[in-house]
Amino acid sequence: MTRNLISEISNYKLAPYLVCLLLVGMFCLYTTEFASTEPLDPDLVLYFDYEDFKADTVLEKSGRGYDGAINGKVTQSKDGKFGSAGHFGIGSFLDLDGPNIDPDDIPTEGMSVVAWINVEAIADMAIFNARAGDNTWLVHPEARGSGKYRWLNRSPGGTTIFDIRAGDNKANEWQHYAGTFSRADGLAILYINGKNAGEEKARVGTPIAPDWDSGARVGYNIDNNRPFAGLMDDLNVWKRGLTEEEVNIIMSEGVEEFLAVEAQGKLATTWGKLKASK
Repeated sequence: MTRNLISEISNYKLAPYLVCLLLVGMFCLYTTEFASTEPLDPDLVLYFDYEDFKADTVLEKSGRGYDGAINGKVTQSKDGKFGSAGHFGIGSFLDLDGPNIDPDDIPTEGMSVVAWINVEAIADMAIFNARAGDNTWLVHPEARGSGKYRWLNRSPGGTTIFDIRAGDNKANEWQHYAGTFSRADGLAILYINGKNAGEEKARVGTPIAPDWDSGARVGYNIDNNRPFAGLMDDLNVWKRGLTEEEVNIIMSEGVEEFLAVEAQGKLATTWGKLKASK
């Protein structure tokens, strides 16, 4: 195909520099088409903006390719916080094929789970769940039937690193959930709507369980408990503890805008503007 195009171009006797420009453009298109996708950020493990559904999957946008296989009824809603959202019917979930997640992408030294949620009732609902091969429930970001939210990480063998239950769980309205943990800082914080709802120092210094071999899901625990029912938007999972500044920018501007601001080194300036607007 490329040789035919070159022959056609030569037939028109274009000036040499125009031919060069056309060939460069063709080369760029060719290489772009076949280039591998690079992750948006070294620490961004999962990112579902629910803007693209394809057959029975929801496309994952971190650049790592961990698309979510739809089980049950997960549909696209136009009532999201940023464009579209995922609507989860009770008992439905996205299967992330946990055993085949690259080990380098598993958060162990820190973790953040961030999402906009709009639940249909005050009940135990899992936002994201993963279970290690030794049956350790390594993470519980949840809206709870107690009227609180929950944020938890565990080490291999089931040792609890922290277990925060705080905030005011509300139904039928958008709430921003952000659980963060840094092993280096020894601190976990749960932010609800950008504000510190509760924090806990690490009970142990061990890392988070290092595999998702028993499975990983969005919207339902691995043992088919705590089903999420309602809307979810802009779910992002990181392998580090985000700062309060970062949580607020993601909450207000979205993940892609946050990454653009981060790349330009303008976090402090943007954070100042957000604080001033409150």
